[in-house]
Amino acid sequence: MTNDVTLREGAIAVAREAAGRILEVYDSEFAVRHKDDRSPLTAADLAAHHCIVDGLARLDPGIPVLSEESAGITTAQRREWARFWLVDPLDGTREFVKRNGEFTVNIALIEDGVATFGVVQAPVTGALWHGGAALGAFRRDGDGDDRPVSTRRPPTAPLRVAASRSHRDQRSNDFIERMGRTEPVGLGSSLKFCAIAQGDIDVYPRFGPTSEWDTAAAQAVLEGAGGCVIDLQGRPFRYNQRDSLLNGEFIALGDPALPWRRWAGL
Repeated sequence: MTNDVTLREGAIAVAREAAGRILEVYDSEFAVRHKDDRSPLTAADLAAHHCIVDGLARLDPGIPVLSEESAGITTAQRREWARFWLVDPLDGTREFVKRNGEFTVNIALIEDGVATFGVVQAPVTGALWHGGAALGAFRRDGDGDDRPVSTRRPPTAPLRVAASRSHRDQRSNDFIERMGRTEPVGLGSSLKFCAIAQGDIDVYPRFGPTSEWDTAAAQAVLEGAGGCVIDLQGRPFRYNQRDSLLNGEFIALGDPALPWRRWAGL
């Protein structure tokens, strides 16, 4: 757990700087390459990666950084880390390529497997969310003051459920059908978690693949706002615990008391 204001404000400043680098590319004619898994990669991903890795190293050189664009960090190396930054320099590259504005910068502090603090920055709108389970959750717009945010507890019908713009599958459709009367909300990247954190959405089921850097920062924010990100056994997500950096299936909830097991068909 961290209450270090310098670390918090430093990470926020780094996220904002990375957002500026992303927008420089966003406002230009950029090329799109593809990684081995066919996921898109742009100059914005790499510019944000270098900005964040360098910035966090200046902030505290004793805390290692694991980024989506990291290379050469072995499983054995990262498993020795009790405390490290987990970063997605540009979450929602597909949304970036579509130019719909729904992408983010994600920076999480992981301590003994727990995402204790997270920053989620939306470059296009300038909105930034930060927080953690022991810290609360806050939204900061531009140079404005922090505004506390909290989930909708208990929510009222119709429940608002996040429907990914780029990833939708039959299991998600079945889950939503079991919820009864719902209002689907299309949103990209970790913005879905932030919308839950501030009470705009209630539930986000995800049965397709994600990676640990996709969820860590936003999980910290959501937990600070009173929500949770759990696997299908009801366990909170933990990080850097396995050889793979792929997440399992999860459900993000604004109100942990919602009957998610029934909706999941369990």
